Amino acid sequence: MTSANIKDQPAGFSFAQYVTCLNGIVWREGLRFLHQRERFVSALVRPLVWLFIFAAGFRQVLGISIIPPYETYILYEVYIAPGLIAMIQLFNGMQSSLSMVYDREMGNMRTLLVSPLPRWYLLFCKLLAGTAVSLLQVYAFLLIAWFWDIEPPPIGYLTVLPALVLSGLMLGSLGMLISSGIRQLENFAGVMNFVIFPMFFASSALYPLWRVQEGSPTLYYICQFNPFTHVVELIRFALYGRMNWVSLAVVGGCTAIFMIGAVLAYDPSRGLSRRGPAGGEA
Repeated sequence: MTSANIKDQPAGFSFAQYVTCLNGIVWREGLRFLHQRERFVSALVRPLVWLFIFAAGFRQVLGISIIPPYETYILYEVYIAPGLIAMIQLFNGMQSSLSMVYDREMGNMRTLLVSPLPRWYLLFCKLLAGTAVSLLQVYAFLLIAWFWDIEPPPIGYLTVLPALVLSGLMLGSLGMLISSGIRQLENFAGVMNFVIFPMFFASSALYPLWRVQEGSPTLYYICQFNPFTHVVELIRFALYGRMNWVSLAVVGGCTAIFMIGAVLAYDPSRGLSRRGPAGGEA
């Protein structure tokens, strides 16, 4: 190949090539989701059990006063609905990261991560694909919850969409950051138990923070610093056509931090898991 031919080659990738890569990753994730119907069912069963059983049992015990964004007294089921939506996205983000551990070793991501495409773009496409799957699960949950008298304003189903996208990206990038340090698939479930349950229970998903403050001021401050609390509140306000600017700033900032951390962690030269020359871990 002559030097003239080298100069004639375009530098980098075209916009169409980036779109093709995005379509391929999202399409593959969608097909995997359709073929794994038990994944869809399990994603709905978990929050529905909380909604139908847990909420019914605690409805009289945990009364909810008038707090923003609500303008009247509400049932306990209505209060926990945004937290259950966030739980769907949390479990989906971690499950998507679990598949990332497998794909990184034996699946298509193993090939993609050594492709000429920018690594940050590949990881971002993976995040978008996982977020798109979580949106389907969330709106299916909202449809079922509607028959349980959980009826936000009609515009809320639209205004909550940007909040769901941002929260899905944050939780997905957190799972991706954690998965970068997992070297064996068997270890992932144990690590997730130390992430999912503390994040979920130490938040405003199941109870208002003013009630937490009455019982334990220390736990109240832990909940305040928990990013998942702000995910729940961002979804809660957006579902009623309002904006919580503090939660938006926290979720947006955490999304950027987790995403940058995941990109750096998946960089072989700077990542958490470096490989030796024979494919083993250095």
